[in-house]
Amino acid sequence: MARPPSLRPPPPVLLLLLLLLGAGDPLPKEGRLVNSCIQARRKCQADPTCNATYQHLNSCISSISTPSPAEEPSVLANCVEAAQHLRNSSLMSCTCHRRMKNQAACLDIYWTVHPARSLGDYELDVSPYEDTVTRKPWKMNISKLNMLKPDSDLCLKFAMLCTLNDKCDRLRKAYGEACSGSRCQRYTCLAQLRAFFEKASEPHAQGLLLCPCAPADQGCGQRRRNTIAPSCALPSGAPNCLELRRLCLSDPLCRSRLADFQTHCHPIDILGTCATEQSRCLRAYTGLIGTSMTPNFVNNVNNSVALSCTCRGSGNLQEECERLEGSFSQNPCLMEAIAAKMRFHSRLFSQDWADSTFSMMERQNKNLALRPQPWVPSLFSSPLTLILLPSLW
Repeated sequence: MARPPSLRPPPPVLLLLLLLLGAGDPLPKEGRLVNSCIQARRKCQADPTCNATYQHLNSCISSISTPSPAEEPSVLANCVEAAQHLRNSSLMSCTCHRRMKNQAACLDIYWTVHPARSLGDYELDVSPYEDTVTRKPWKMNISKLNMLKPDSDLCLKFAMLCTLNDKCDRLRKAYGEACSGSRCQRYTCLAQLRAFFEKASEPHAQGLLLCPCAPADQGCGQRRRNTIAPSCALPSGAPNCLELRRLCLSDPLCRSRLADFQTHCHPIDILGTCATEQSRCLRAYTGLIGTSMTPNFVNNVNNSVALSCTCRGSGNLQEECERLEGSFSQNPCLMEAIAAKMRFHSRLFSQDWADSTFSMMERQNKNLALRPQPWVPSLFSSPLTLILLPSLW
């Protein structure tokens, strides 16, 4: 009896194509979210009691933001009572998604029913985002990378991969134009940066931002550091870090991205165990780019990142300011997630694929923010999907 043909690993170029270009993330629809805040608000509107309570709580937030000294205690008490009435409604467990079309409206609803700082119920470190994402295979012709010199650095190669993709190239040109030279308008530049990191596929965006460079290759490091156009996107001076946070908390979008970062990129014990997996931390990190809390690489020679701010002049809040600054510059979870992604990117262009062992990993759609998991090192900690076509084995 004839033996069945043995399984052969796919060729290196195919693995590179499939791993690097495995999945694009379409804009999620409301129905794909477990409990969208927009859906929850519609349910609440159908209930007269819930709707009246929500409207009262919404007016509370406005009252607290511009308080009258004579009314503040009673206003605060009424707001706390209104928030308690909504504890059992679907609004309290609702979520949003950074790629959803009605994201701004969704986040407004979320922060109305989670008025953390306003009502003394500190919940800023709970992310409003649900991580459910539907991925579809997408393709790219990587043969054109041959036009680059063989010794070209990986930042150039990832830039070329973006150029060869119509969507990535269009979005990159848009923020490049908005953030360039004398035409720089910081608000427009930040908006275009957000659009790039929200709409470009994760493999493209993270490839550009987190391309690995040799320690002595300052040209590569400079290209990587200039990915976010820091001369326009970052403050011209060095504002106080607490002032940056104050500006961020006044904006629902920035506040949400900061909460997402705090949820997914912080150690939960003295051993440095990270709250969630590395891919979620990187997604939260890139989500801050284009906000007032935009981080970047510190220099051209290493992988250290930091906010563009200082703690000088913080007075008796010096320690709090240093904790905020250190949550970026001295964050072991973030540093290891960045390092792991860069190692992964280096392997994409290595020549030893035939000897590598690969495994399928099922992505979890459940939000792990409230159920911290220890970090487990893995080659596939990234959100890429390995797709092997049976006909090619």
